[in-house]
Amino acid sequence: MSWLVGSSLFFYGWWNPVYVGLIILSILFNYSLGVLLGNRPSKPILVVGIASNLCLIGYFKYANFFVDNYNIIAHGNIHLKTIVLPLAISFFTFQQITYLIDAYRGLTLEYDLLHYCLFVIFFPQLVAGPIVHHKEMMPQFTAQNCGKIEVSHFAVGVTLFVLGLFKKVVIADNLAPIATPVFQAAEHCVTLTLFEAWGGALAYTFQLYFDFSGYSDMAIGLARMFGIILPVNFFSPYKAGSIIEFWRRWHITLSRFLRDYLYFPLGGNRRGKVRSYFNLTVTMLLGGLWHGAGWTYIIWGAMHGILLAINHAWITIFPHTACHIARQSCVRNAFFRILTFSAVVIAWVVFRAESLTGALNMYASMFGFNGISLPPGVCAKLGSLTMVNGLVEVTSDGMFHNYVFGDIRYGIMLLFISLLIVWFTPNSIEWLRREQPALGIDGFVSGKKSYFVWKFNVMFALLLALITLVCVFSMAAPSEFLYFQF
Repeated sequence: MSWLVGSSLFFYGWWNPVYVGLIILSILFNYSLGVLLGNRPSKPILVVGIASNLCLIGYFKYANFFVDNYNIIAHGNIHLKTIVLPLAISFFTFQQITYLIDAYRGLTLEYDLLHYCLFVIFFPQLVAGPIVHHKEMMPQFTAQNCGKIEVSHFAVGVTLFVLGLFKKVVIADNLAPIATPVFQAAEHCVTLTLFEAWGGALAYTFQLYFDFSGYSDMAIGLARMFGIILPVNFFSPYKAGSIIEFWRRWHITLSRFLRDYLYFPLGGNRRGKVRSYFNLTVTMLLGGLWHGAGWTYIIWGAMHGILLAINHAWITIFPHTACHIARQSCVRNAFFRILTFSAVVIAWVVFRAESLTGALNMYASMFGFNGISLPPGVCAKLGSLTMVNGLVEVTSDGMFHNYVFGDIRYGIMLLFISLLIVWFTPNSIEWLRREQPALGIDGFVSGKKSYFVWKFNVMFALLLALITLVCVFSMAAPSEFLYFQF
């Protein structure tokens, strides 16, 4: 137990040793308040605890953002020094806030400081989640076999880790050279065609998918090597047939946190439909702000809040189109999946853009306001097509070459393969379903047919070794996970 705590502190301090003291002080402060609240619930103490945690994250993550916007609105001249964001502050802060709230509600037991430390800083999930709950982790941390390496656990863990590594270094990192130039061009007001803009938007959509999916697999795999089972945090979200289902599959533990500790306290759906739609929008808007201090994140959150409200309203008006009924029709299911996926792609644009100007430039190109380039064969048959206002034009340079990133035949092939994987193949959790790789998977895999199940035999061992070699030879340079910045 103690060696896991020490290893986690070493892991956290490797990036910036200065902030080790910060996370230790945060742990001691919240543990002390948790003990007080557990023994004698007090709303003032709870308010002090929550406010202190929010002030901590507010200073490091949002101080510059609020000061810059104040200067713009009030023509002020306040300047702060550049504040280096402590690693994982969003995750360990909100994780401890949930602990304080549950201690106030009498839902926590008396845990010693060592177990609480491991709950907060367990290194496989410290940096980018999943956001764990004390009732999931504390029983495992207090078990006698905690931290002991067993062959069965280690085999499952290594398998998940390698699969996640493959998603990151082989797929996600090869999509980045397609997405990055497009968004950079949009930021510099370079005129993009429809196919260039959609190619970049789709590339980022798949890059973020495989990056976060890969991280989630690696985090669960690392924890499993030590006999610890983390909750499922990612389950094929692009297969979703609605925005509601998307958020049940994407960053599952964050969705759970927003629902239990923000949406429900705001009133949930207990005060009528209109109020519930408002609560959804506010919850997702704050969820966007949680991802980063910028208007692009806030707008992205608001977009998803509005989409969720529309989705709930649609189900209320047309209950026969609910997801569980829609799956009965392959055509209807395909339509809703494409519709949901398209909405997610469009929303990712403002999430990825560095500024509102860049996002607007991308949207202008995606919706054809900067012209449409078609393949040469199509152009030869259609000739030149120009609207009266000159916004849409068929040109002859085709979709296989453009001025942003040159020949994109390879990119188109990679986008097509990525789409096939995310829509039609089982995910890592489904492959290892017999080994119960993560907590909370029953609601996702129960009753599903499994055409491919990972087995621990010579054939799969050789396959895992081959995947490992591919990963090693693909790691040409250091590459960070995208979710580290959130």
